[in-house]
Amino acid sequence: MRFLLLVALLLLASPLHAAERLNVVASFSILADFVRNVGGDRINLTTLVGADSDVHVYTPAPGDAKRVAEAKLVIVNGLGLEGWLPRLVQSAGSKAQVVTASAGIAPLKLGSAADPHAWQSIPNAKIYVADIAKALAAANPDDAAFFDAQAQAYLEKLETLDREVREAAAKIPPDRRKVISTHDAFGYFSAEYGIRFIAPLGVSTETEPSARDIAAIIGQIKAQKIPAVFLENISDDRLIRRIAAETGAKVGGTLISDGLTGEKGLAPTYIDMVRHNIKALTSALDH
Repeated sequence: MRFLLLVALLLLASPLHAAERLNVVASFSILADFVRNVGGDRINLTTLVGADSDVHVYTPAPGDAKRVAEAKLVIVNGLGLEGWLPRLVQSAGSKAQVVTASAGIAPLKLGSAADPHAWQSIPNAKIYVADIAKALAAANPDDAAFFDAQAQAYLEKLETLDREVREAAAKIPPDRRKVISTHDAFGYFSAEYGIRFIAPLGVSTETEPSARDIAAIIGQIKAQKIPAVFLENISDDRLIRRIAAETGAKVGGTLISDGLTGEKGLAPTYIDMVRHNIKALTSALDH
């Protein structure tokens, strides 16, 4: 009888721990990757802006309010990145604690506003991870030791990644550490690793450059002796070939900035993203 009672108690206890897993919502894919690395199988993680989606222009879906309402923690980047989120939390009637993972980071300026892309510096990414671990432990003290161990293991991987990026950047001759890029997302990367990202003259990221724009960019490359160009909004190969032919500048591939790719893409994790970007930059610049 006692044995049967014990079996019954075990059967009751096992789904109970699963049910007690912390419901966590992350605002977008890069944050979600940090949260996943710290939370492991002790959390139920939902990502609002998934892989291959742009957090800047996101419109919440009807199901998002339900996800936020059911969450104990909502982890956000802050620094003005998720302008759509406060209204979503309010409309969900959520009692969730909103955790700003970039707290403790000194923001750079992007125009007149704070630059939200703080994760592009790996030392900043480590601050995000520490903030996330602290928030998870406070929300579920029973698993605090687990979250701490997970965070320490991941922070060691980020430390290795940081060394890799610094070593790769140091091999680029100082006068070649500059690229033209239509992205304005690499301010923190630039400040940390010494590669300058220069905006192309007169080109909007919203529209494809005209022949006149390309002529201006060619002049800019020649005048500033810029060795590489990353212009991701040009779909016309002839324009890209013309830039390369007239300037000798290498036209790089894709830099990934604001979101991760799907599993089969170039950057399904944050570490993959950083490795992809430094490889793309060094292969374009280190010649």
